[in-house]
Amino acid sequence: MPVPVPRQRAIPAVECGQAPAASPDSGPSKEQAPPGTHPAEHPTTRRENPTEKREKPTDTSPDTSTGTGTGTGTDSRTSTGTGTGTGTGTDSRTSTGTGTGTGTDSRTGTDSRTGTDTGAGRTHTDRTTQSAAPTNLTVLLIEDDPAGSPIVPDLLDQAGKPIRVRTARNLTEAGRLLTDDVHCILLDLALSAPAPARTNADGGGNGNGGGDDEDHDELAVLRHVLELAPRHAVLALTSSSDAERGAEAVAVGAQDYLFRDELDGRLLSRAIRYAVERKRSDSAERRLAEGRLRAQENRRLERGLLPTPLLAGSPLRFAARYRPGRSRALLGGDFYDVVRTPDGTVHAMIGDVCGHGPDEAALGVELRIAWRALTLAGLCGDELLGTLQQVLEHERSDDEIFATLCAVDISPDGRRAGLCLAGHPSPLLSRPGEPARLLPYDNNGPALGLLPGARWPRMQVELGAEWSLMLYTDGLIEGHVGEGRERLGQDGMVEMVRRQLAEGLAGEELLRTAVNEVRELNGGELADDVAVVLLDRTA
Repeated sequence: MPVPVPRQRAIPAVECGQAPAASPDSGPSKEQAPPGTHPAEHPTTRRENPTEKREKPTDTSPDTSTGTGTGTGTDSRTSTGTGTGTGTGTDSRTSTGTGTGTGTDSRTGTDSRTGTDTGAGRTHTDRTTQSAAPTNLTVLLIEDDPAGSPIVPDLLDQAGKPIRVRTARNLTEAGRLLTDDVHCILLDLALSAPAPARTNADGGGNGNGGGDDEDHDELAVLRHVLELAPRHAVLALTSSSDAERGAEAVAVGAQDYLFRDELDGRLLSRAIRYAVERKRSDSAERRLAEGRLRAQENRRLERGLLPTPLLAGSPLRFAARYRPGRSRALLGGDFYDVVRTPDGTVHAMIGDVCGHGPDEAALGVELRIAWRALTLAGLCGDELLGTLQQVLEHERSDDEIFATLCAVDISPDGRRAGLCLAGHPSPLLSRPGEPARLLPYDNNGPALGLLPGARWPRMQVELGAEWSLMLYTDGLIEGHVGEGRERLGQDGMVEMVRRQLAEGLAGEELLRTAVNEVRELNGGELADDVAVVLLDRTA
């Protein structure tokens, strides 16, 4: 017998004396108010389901219920009744309902009770408290004849949850049902290929007459499914007499194959779980291989971005630190280089291409290589920067892309330097017994790529007998200080480096400490790339 659905009883109109009794064919209620009870105080009762046979309990245990109900009756009586009361019923169940009702007998309300109904020996649970078990895996079956499917009604995953099965009769229907929540595809290799028509109508009964064509068609179906669902696991179904075709299906790209005439629920459930996990493993391995290839490409590009300095024969010490911004793993638009020309002059450069990513990094590599070639050819100062701007204008992908650059050339005796700035922050000079300070930047020229025909004056700077010169990109000074909008800036960077120098830090250790402290002040990874170059000369 179907499980009855409890409903709250509204007050019958005839019991309130507001309407005449309905005709017999209107289905009046069979439940009556107890003698001596006012109609407005009649206890709530359940709605009768038309598909169910009403049963009356034979016990006389008290029934206590309190409620205010709302409902719409289906018999010929029409009235409105609202009330709250307590009555004695003939059923052992106890319930509480809330609402406001209109009508009689066939009524709609809200029943908030949860529990079991025990009357006349019956036991049932209210359907309003039942919920379907969550589905963990979803399988799409692609088969010509779903009625003859080898899928058993109940498939369970390893957690005991039901596996939901969708069925498609052809590839067009499969494409419509293939949503993101599908984990595995069961493909019957006997499915007809997506061709205009079959060329061998009696292929199953002619032995080997069309075997080659059938093999081709069946594998074509599999290839089509693999193209349609490259991220889904695929299980091929074939007959036990055709294991060779199943092995070919795995070679083409299916995760496994099964014999359709030997399937049972347990075997199929295990095979589905295995196929899904194998597909995940294959996908992870493929992503790992792709990541290795990208890392190799990045390392090749990074070698161009981070060069080996050419300082053979120079007394100067060199140190550098490079760190891309948080949105890049290896690459940024900052670049630098240091070379010593045959006359003993040491040339150093640091630059920054606007923007981030591989395109900007590639442009930075081109500018660095061009700078090295021009420097070794004997160019410096305004002439060198003017030529670099021409390279930038020809190599950039957009007319709005520009690059800032700082270039210094240190005399062979190491006591003087020429400085050219193209929209770039001025270097930081520190000497024993003096606080670190920024070099003059009054004659700072425009960034490369902004003004055609621009000029970049060269400034002469006295360094002294013993000194440290730090070149850096704006990523070092544009980090925030704390959670507010305040930035470190050049003044904050100068104070930080002064303190670190006073603590005895130098070379690589100084650069590493400076970059780490800037990150800590920012509260995490910096938004921009950071490159720092340090040149030291000791007496």
